[in-house]
Amino acid sequence: MATVVVQQQSIRHSATPPPVSPALSLNVRPRTPTSIPNKHIPTCPPGSAPQLPSSPKSPTVSLTSLLYPPDRFRKLSKSPPVYSIDSDILVAALNNLAAQSLPDPKQVFPWLHGLHPDNAMQSAFFVNRKRSLRRIPKCLRTFTIVSLDDDLTKSRLRGAVTLDEILAPSGYDFIDADPIDGFSVRNFHIQTAKLAPLSDIIIYAKNGASNFQLLDAAERLAIAQQNWRMKHDPAQETPLFNTFILSDTYEEIEKKHPELVAVDSAGHFTSNVMDFFQWERIEMCNMSKASEISNGVWLGPSPDMLLASGEHDQLDPDQFDLLVEANDLASIPGPRYLERVHRELANDPTKTQLIQFPSSGSIVPLPESGKDVEDFVTTIRWMYYLANPEEDELEHDADDDVPMDALTRRAHRILIHCADGYTESSLLALAYFIFAEGIPMHEAWLKLHREKGRNFFAYPSDVVFLRNIQPRLLQESPAAQSLSVCHILEPKWLRTMDGSLPSRILPYMYLGNLAHANNPELLRALGIKRVLSIGESVSWSDDDFERWGEDNLMFISQVQDNGVDSLTQEFDRCLKFIEKGKLDGSATLVHCRVGVSRSATICIAEVMASLGLSFPRAYCFVRARRLNVIIQPHLRFVYELLKWDELQQQKRKQPLRRELEWATIAREIALMNKPYSKQQ
Repeated sequence: MATVVVQQQSIRHSATPPPVSPALSLNVRPRTPTSIPNKHIPTCPPGSAPQLPSSPKSPTVSLTSLLYPPDRFRKLSKSPPVYSIDSDILVAALNNLAAQSLPDPKQVFPWLHGLHPDNAMQSAFFVNRKRSLRRIPKCLRTFTIVSLDDDLTKSRLRGAVTLDEILAPSGYDFIDADPIDGFSVRNFHIQTAKLAPLSDIIIYAKNGASNFQLLDAAERLAIAQQNWRMKHDPAQETPLFNTFILSDTYEEIEKKHPELVAVDSAGHFTSNVMDFFQWERIEMCNMSKASEISNGVWLGPSPDMLLASGEHDQLDPDQFDLLVEANDLASIPGPRYLERVHRELANDPTKTQLIQFPSSGSIVPLPESGKDVEDFVTTIRWMYYLANPEEDELEHDADDDVPMDALTRRAHRILIHCADGYTESSLLALAYFIFAEGIPMHEAWLKLHREKGRNFFAYPSDVVFLRNIQPRLLQESPAAQSLSVCHILEPKWLRTMDGSLPSRILPYMYLGNLAHANNPELLRALGIKRVLSIGESVSWSDDDFERWGEDNLMFISQVQDNGVDSLTQEFDRCLKFIEKGKLDGSATLVHCRVGVSRSATICIAEVMASLGLSFPRAYCFVRARRLNVIIQPHLRFVYELLKWDELQQQKRKQPLRRELEWATIAREIALMNKPYSKQQ
């Protein structure tokens, strides 16, 4: 099929829905387009200052390197010392590092959080009276791979960074990465520069780079290593780190060791190295892939997002006659516009038509815009009779309705879509489902999620709008003729819901916040019969507690999101609780206060254990399914999950091998969060 685009006037919508008036009318407000997927980073309160009771010391674990001592390698420069290695040696050194167990979290935290001597707030919170916690860990030894080319969109090796990410503007010192003010337990963006001084540094270049440029950059890195040691380790207590030049060019490495190549010389992802951005897109498309929600009408992600994720086989847009895109810049189609599109469909059935519709959260009931309500209902009705022409019994008005009886009666296939497959399209999908299935709003919410298997997100303004427009949709629905819209009893759970459901991570495990947990009627309606509370207890009535039973509730106490409290010791207990629900055929809600850090950490641990995924892949798996909210396990939780990864490999009797190293994981998480965070 070819594709035809019919243009329509667009009105900008608001990023955050303003307060809603109870009156039924519509208003479309300016809205700034957001990155894909359309998510936000919530605020995670860190909790109180940590107590530091005495505890038995963990056995010291130190990482070693095949590149030390460097005496067996050719020396390219004596002062400062720079050595040469080939790609075979680099691969062996990287594999050796990946096979070593990481040091215990107590050996590297709170130092990894960032303890600048002038940052009184950060230091007072973490260090308290134990000044020894400021010391640089002697157990860390890693690699920093540096590309001479500043453009990492091409010719990038696994974990490679640019010179500017680790060298200060002087060019002869490492960046002082520790934040000088403020407090944070999520300083992912400083880890690359923070770990560089504790690294053997390997620099490489593409074919055609001059030896002078390569050696000059390597000598500056070696001088930075010396300067850092003089300033931070005058007693020379930390191990000695060195700088190496990779003798093979990037083009040679592509041929000899493709497993090292993340992005090839043409700028294409190789899939030989796990990439967070690409894997999140794949998981998002898998989670929200197109499915039929009602006869002839499908819901899913935009076809261009599938192409960007590499999921070419999931959806062929040419199999649909009409693509309805929900986005922030669209206005509600009018009758004349719909008639024009309808005639195009009739005149050439081989062409796919495209229309746009306002996104969820951008339609706000206001008293002065009754025509928009009519256009909204008309669009829903028009779509229904396109998909179900044999039921067309419209009595149309020549002034403002859509004449269809003179046109073809062929059933059309329709795809409702948006970038992530759920955020912008949820309002349209829910409204259509109410009309097409002839069911009240609360039933549509549950059936679309449970029976149709769709994950979706609605804003509070969507709840208000759908509640008000529900009578119109049901009065005109062919499937709801016997339903009395005057006697619809709204369940209690809907009256206390803000529009969002807890996020279905696995069929038997949901991730949510305290508000979800405090809506037990909603949980039961979703088939959730067990609640795992991480650090935040529910506020239920005595009747609710008795109805659920204490065996179906678990509370993990004294775990705050403060970067100090550990969750590792609770993993087994939490996962056994989740497993019991799975075996009983019931789902478990895992929650904390916001549903992004403590509870997300438990969910990631379960995904790693049950699906056998590495931490980076499990992180993206959960992140893609935490609807409209970005999960934010803090630095220590992420590090603990890397240690959990080691334990899972041991349980599966697999040789230990980290897929990515700590600094690379932290850098990728920081880059993924950067579009949504003002702090990074």
